[in-house]
Amino acid sequence: MSWLSSLKSVFSPAQEVKEEEIQNVLQSYILPNSKNALQDRISQINVEGRTLQITINTLPAEADQLQQIHDDLADALEKCGIQELNMHVIQQKHNQGDACSSHDHAKEGHSCSTQPKAETKQQANLPPVIDASGASKPEESQAEIDPNNPPIQKATPQQRDVPKHPRIQNVILVSSGKGGVGKSTTTVNLALALQQLGLKVGVLDADIYGPSIPTMLGNQGRTPMIEAENFVPIDAYGLAVLSIGHLTGDHNTPVAWRGPKATGALMQLFNQTLWPELDVLVIDMPPGTGDIQLTLAQRIPVTAAIIVTTPQNVALMDATKGIELFNRVHIPVMGVIENMSTHICSNCGHEEQIFGTGGGDKLAEQYDIPLLGRLPLNVRIRENADAGKPSVIAGDDAAESYLAIAKKVIDALPKAEKDQSRIF
Repeated sequence: MSWLSSLKSVFSPAQEVKEEEIQNVLQSYILPNSKNALQDRISQINVEGRTLQITINTLPAEADQLQQIHDDLADALEKCGIQELNMHVIQQKHNQGDACSSHDHAKEGHSCSTQPKAETKQQANLPPVIDASGASKPEESQAEIDPNNPPIQKATPQQRDVPKHPRIQNVILVSSGKGGVGKSTTTVNLALALQQLGLKVGVLDADIYGPSIPTMLGNQGRTPMIEAENFVPIDAYGLAVLSIGHLTGDHNTPVAWRGPKATGALMQLFNQTLWPELDVLVIDMPPGTGDIQLTLAQRIPVTAAIIVTTPQNVALMDATKGIELFNRVHIPVMGVIENMSTHICSNCGHEEQIFGTGGGDKLAEQYDIPLLGRLPLNVRIRENADAGKPSVIAGDDAAESYLAIAKKVIDALPKAEKDQSRIF
């Protein structure tokens, strides 16, 4: 099998979602306390990645059974590869003056009208429904949702409930909340600095839509080997590295995926990769506070996050949002790195704070977190990153700053507990 065929098999939805089993679950389910089949109530169904969205019609008498229906289906569908069930409910009502019960309606030949009539109609915020040809169906085909009956979902997974990866001791997120502040450059240099200080380090590029790690580590155009439908990470200066950029083949191919597809790809890069034994996996985050950030918080065991910002107010505003998100999903913030803090003219030696001063200190003080370090606005940092030879490898003026930050990160990492079953 060629690597491309193997790659397609890894990303094929058929490997994750068992469509026939899903169909059997939906066809065989009988509504609680009745003889009515669920399949007769389904008006809309859509699968995006490993998320199933289903719309059903219910009667007022069935309101107390909605949570049970959702939980029963979620448990059964989990075995079919569905990780999240969004059940949307359209509550029907009888025609005015009709005193028939839902039991009466179930009787064969009953003369009362059972034509559904929604109490309130509102367009749901669902992705476009894709038909068998891959074309989007008209907007009118989307499910109409009663605002008084919002989607029923299981409780959101918590970070504390996410199991630890068997070969990765710590996962550190390098985040910014805003693009263009040097987050990816910081990621690769921090990872290389941690490695120089004796740790076994890997890098995962989670910026699905704008991967730059392959360029910065000088391995763009390379594709990972596949063993038993698992990726083998690419070696870069001793780091174990994987990015969606290694899979698209060139710099020009856009990753035009909806949220569930992008987060599904990220989870496959994390889970379906033969990571070696690592002390730290550094994840380069995309900008913002969207789907990928929430997926990481709910499904990847994160040790801590590091916020990269520049001193200017616009960057600080977005960095603040990033910190607030991590606080809400119970991911500790290890500290702040202030990038592009100062510029020294290469001709005259004049020092100038182009993006302002004190931004990193202000953020650290506001949230009572350490300022891990400041990095200059230096043309050599950019040139070395573009050339695939980051500062820590090139040994430029910023290398020592990255090593100093890495020492603080190591000191902040939780100490690994000794395996009591081992003699040595």
